[in-house]
Amino acid sequence: MKAKIHVTLKRGVLDPQGKAIGSALDHLGFEGVEEVRQGKYIEIDLRERDPTRAREQVDAMCRQLLANLVIEDYSVELEG
Repeated sequence: MKAKIHVTLKRGVLDPQGKAIGSALDHLGFEGVEEVRQGKYIEIDLRERDPTRAREQVDAMCRQLLANLVIEDYSVELEG
């Protein structure tokens, strides 16, 4: 089973890297970009085949290591 994890900063948390990307896009002539928020994408291949147990494992991974829950949100998609 494959877990696809998206980790993003929570709304209201300053995102200087997102601001820099937005500024660079503007300088490159891409008009109309109102806001850029950056994050990270992680894929994990799991041996677990039960979707409920796989989600529990991935949630634990996110809470303990992959996401800083004080300033970040995460979402998980399972395949297979």
